[in-house]
Amino acid sequence: MVKAWLCGKRIRFPDAGQSFVALTIALASISAYGQQYPSKPVRVVVPFSPGGGTDFIARLLAPKLTAALGQQFIVDNRLGAGSTIGTEAALKSPADGYTLLLTSGSYTVAPSLYKLRYDPIRDMTPIVQPDDGPFIMVTHPSLPAQSVKQLVALAKSRPGEINYASSGVGSITHLSTELFSMVSAIRLTHVPYKGTGQSIADTIAGHNQVMLAAVASAIPQIKSARLRAIAVTSARRNPALPGVPTVMEAGYQYEVSNWHGLVGPKGMSRAIVEKLNSEINEVIKDPEFAQRIANDGLVPSGGPPERLLKLITDEMANWARVAEQAGLKAR
Repeated sequence: MVKAWLCGKRIRFPDAGQSFVALTIALASISAYGQQYPSKPVRVVVPFSPGGGTDFIARLLAPKLTAALGQQFIVDNRLGAGSTIGTEAALKSPADGYTLLLTSGSYTVAPSLYKLRYDPIRDMTPIVQPDDGPFIMVTHPSLPAQSVKQLVALAKSRPGEINYASSGVGSITHLSTELFSMVSAIRLTHVPYKGTGQSIADTIAGHNQVMLAAVASAIPQIKSARLRAIAVTSARRNPALPGVPTVMEAGYQYEVSNWHGLVGPKGMSRAIVEKLNSEINEVIKDPEFAQRIANDGLVPSGGPPERLLKLITDEMANWARVAEQAGLKAR
């Protein structure tokens, strides 16, 4: 018995000899479906508050995709619970390509700190990784530490007295700072927020003394001297902030990437995935787009969906080890 799924309905072909015909019809149907997509607006869920690095990338991509594909791509901020609320809503949507998720490294951290009602691998369809870049370590100007070494020395003299902000429990900035605390043998106090915007605002106000922020979110505050940049988390200095050293330059084996990935619910049509992947790979080749994200410390990434899947799989394993070593439990 040969079976094929066409437009959501299973078609049965009782004669096995007709398998080639069935396959041809199925492939033609899938191809046509992909060519017609999108025929209505597409919602891009960002599981963080407006003003953060992920939101920044989403709002750069959305108008480009709108222009290229002829339907509006709408950014929908659904924040909370370390990005898991918006993530769950997106992954449990119909797999028709009209609800997508633009996420960050927090997607790979959350499984270690939350009892999820979705599987980060089995319940999603990878599409593309638009960009990559570092975080930047910033301090409040009142903190008497103008370098990583000075921060570590100060934290060792005042264990637990220095607060660090994150964009939420289970966020990438949470575990990235815990990893830094482990490699530098210091103890900081975690103050989680419901997004990057609020965490930066409270750090500017002096309620927190240090944080890891997306470069896109931090650069305006650094230029206005409301925050002090002391290091970037990449292996090399970032062209957007050439005067800011890396954490490695202070002598610590520490490197963390601030990447973003576009995924959809499981079961998305391969034709739609390939269409979105192709369009975004074209967008990120645009010199204007590359310059916009370069000004904010990011570089285009791209590649096939399988590249994003490998990144997510590898990062989940890495952060699970960090969570275990830091003694953090799922909640």
